[in-house]
Amino acid sequence: MDFGSGSGRHVIYLAKAGFSVFGFDHSPKGIQFTREWLGQEGLCANLLLGDMAEKLPYSDNFFDGMIAVQVIHHARIAVIRHLIGEIWRILRRGGVLFVTVPVSKNPKLQYERIEPDTYIPLDGRERGLPHHYFTPKELYAEFSDFQIIGIHMDANRHYCLFGRK
Repeated sequence: MDFGSGSGRHVIYLAKAGFSVFGFDHSPKGIQFTREWLGQEGLCANLLLGDMAEKLPYSDNFFDGMIAVQVIHHARIAVIRHLIGEIWRILRRGGVLFVTVPVSKNPKLQYERIEPDTYIPLDGRERGLPHHYFTPKELYAEFSDFQIIGIHMDANRHYCLFGRK
């Protein structure tokens, strides 16, 4: 499962690798682009349009693995906690999880604080979209139901969490 599949780069990569792939995104344009790209490549994936604040439309214990690259931080912490619970629900026991979130705000942008550690950029391409900024300690706490295998910072200043249910 590619949660927040966007334009489909991970969906395509995983489908080419032979995985049974699911993509979930809030953008109709992203879903359409991914469908077209899959068609051009002769690949298949199950794509759904939806909202991460809602119950995810998958059965309990459905997925063996899930990635969420630069997605789950785009909400207030209550929605993020709901989503983490949904991820727990839809991953099978032993299922793996890979999540990335930004380390800090972009110093070139202006922000409005809407709750602790959550800001809305007032300019830039993600203007108006909430951004929650996690510390490693907070990532461990929020994903405490998971066995956290590791959290590291990549070269692009994103925290990368790898865990297992």
